[in-house]
Amino acid sequence: MLRTQVYLTEAERQGLQVMAAKTGRTQSDLIREAIDTYIGSHQEGGQRKLLEQGRGLWKDRTDLLDFSALRREWDRLDLGDG
Repeated sequence: MLRTQVYLTEAERQGLQVMAAKTGRTQSDLIREAIDTYIGSHQEGGQRKLLEQGRGLWKDRTDLLDFSALRREWDRLDLGDG
């Protein structure tokens, strides 16, 4: 690993401190993760990779609306754009 210096605003510094305290992780670790995420989202195929990583994220959730039923109700009521 290479050492580097980064200038933060006071709000950024405080936010980072709070996150580090809440998660038990170091500020450096949080910064590296944020940079990796940023770089990954801006590389070719990065957006697709992020979407693929999120695939199935909510599959076991039982507290979400039944979107198929909701859509059928909207179709029945004809609540379209016009």
